[in-house]
Amino acid sequence: MLMQTHEARLSALREELKRRDLAGFVVPISDEHMSEYVGEYAQRLAWLTGFGGSAGSAAVLRDQAAIFVDGRYTVQVREQVEERLFDYQSVPATSPVAWLAEHVGEGDCIGYDPWLHTHGWAKSAAEQLAEVGAILVPVESNPIDAVWQDRPAPSSATASIQSDEQAGRSSADKRGEIARWLKDKKLDAAVISALDSIAWVLNIRGEDVSHTPVALSYLLAHQDGTAELFIAPEKVTPELQRHLGNAVTIRDRADFEPALGEQRGKRVAVDPEYGVAAIFQALEDGGATPVSVRDPAILAKAIKNPAEAQGHRDAQARDGAAVSRYLCWIEANAPSGEVDELQAVARLLSFREETGVLRDTSFDTISAAAGHAALPHYRVDEDSNIPIPPNSIYLCDSGGQYRDGTTDITRTVWVGPGEPSAEQKDRFTRVLKGHIAIATAVFPDGTTGGALDALARQYLWAAGVDYAHGTGHGVGSFLAVHEGPQRIAKPAGGFPGTGEPLREGMILSNEPGYYKAGEYGIRIENLVLTERRDIPRADEGVWLGFENLTWVPIDRALIETKLLSPTEIAWLDEYHAQTRALLAPQLDGEALDWLERHTRPLL
Repeated sequence: MLMQTHEARLSALREELKRRDLAGFVVPISDEHMSEYVGEYAQRLAWLTGFGGSAGSAAVLRDQAAIFVDGRYTVQVREQVEERLFDYQSVPATSPVAWLAEHVGEGDCIGYDPWLHTHGWAKSAAEQLAEVGAILVPVESNPIDAVWQDRPAPSSATASIQSDEQAGRSSADKRGEIARWLKDKKLDAAVISALDSIAWVLNIRGEDVSHTPVALSYLLAHQDGTAELFIAPEKVTPELQRHLGNAVTIRDRADFEPALGEQRGKRVAVDPEYGVAAIFQALEDGGATPVSVRDPAILAKAIKNPAEAQGHRDAQARDGAAVSRYLCWIEANAPSGEVDELQAVARLLSFREETGVLRDTSFDTISAAAGHAALPHYRVDEDSNIPIPPNSIYLCDSGGQYRDGTTDITRTVWVGPGEPSAEQKDRFTRVLKGHIAIATAVFPDGTTGGALDALARQYLWAAGVDYAHGTGHGVGSFLAVHEGPQRIAKPAGGFPGTGEPLREGMILSNEPGYYKAGEYGIRIENLVLTERRDIPRADEGVWLGFENLTWVPIDRALIETKLLSPTEIAWLDEYHAQTRALLAPQLDGEALDWLERHTRPLL
């Protein structure tokens, strides 16, 4: 009989922990690759607690348990998780390990799955628990898997090929670059466990994780340019074998851990952010020396080559037409009050599907009406779904996965028939001014995203307001919608990547926002490509700026024109002129009329 309630599941887990002589267990949202999005088989936290967010963790003891989320999920966790079963805890004010240290005693053994935590986390957690006499214990198998009776199997979908034409470089070329890097670092091999890095290095894609086109696998790259791909046999086709060639040995994914034990005497690179504790342990047990160093594909993947950049332009133009059709539909239908958030999600998906080439969405669409728009990472479901009220702000953050590029766009629009308030127009215009400041920024090569962040916030700060999320993240090429290492965010805000220099070819989002709790939220997001700028009479050195990639009208109903400078008005008019020129050939009828109305000059 399947356990239907979370209370029954928690009780079953506690019985399993008792059987294993464990006083507690840590449950993250994670997989063996430290992915942002994970397959259904790895949704252990959701199964145990009911929490559906993309970041969080839980700690379970014999007689109490807690769930840990950051400020993005404060409301969601209370809607989805029963407080009588799990105490609500806020990160970073506390953490699972800090909470455990306050609730365990001398000799208590706390279990963790070494395939779901980084080596650094395991080391730090063991030290913190040791201070109170408790012991952190790696488990041989995950105890949740022992009681999750109908746990889905990992996806068996076959891996596919990303052509060299689409990728812009051959896999052999990329592996050669990694081989040279290994020689320079005096390393023998590199474990590449991040799924998007494997996909990029080998020019392959997959269907194993929602929103991210990757195949569950591991890669061991060697100094001579050869590599070993560890992947389930059912995922391998004759076409994939021919594509990979003789220099890439295909082995069963189950052989990965034993293969780590075959590296005796070798110095093996492992990325501390993506390499789980079990990888480090297996290498050490086999007599190898794991060396913590960033995955050699991370930076190379972030710097788009000309083929990838053009693919993004093509995908954005196609996606922009679909989103414009959607916003035309919203304008015509939402003022009736008969369109709800979930219906809007479905309609947007249908417009993207009508392109005929959509592979997936790039994340769960944020379709946020009224007060829901004040939650930056709101995700609508059957329980939270509400109609879009007339005379309100509606925010939609969405994206598509296409073979030639990954999109991510946010538009905030006014739903009539009335007019927005003076405050709403003021806040929207200040967000727009910050967006334009990033879009038009010029900066010397070597500038970090952290150095640019204040440009987006300055006009909000002048009004005594701010937003709690970062301003921009990297984006992959038919890969992860959130891609490192670059980021535009407050240097002191705890965001990784703010110290990474921005380089020509990097794609980032430009998405300042404003959120008034319980009432409305605003965000304007385009993607931009970092490009070289030729500046007459500039000092020596390389100067950079941004090419805009996203083309969808910005809602003029929410703009307070008096707050814009002549230069900002000129930027907006030119942006809309380019949007009209690019999208008009793809639209007709009501959608074309909508586009022409929304892209005319502001004054």
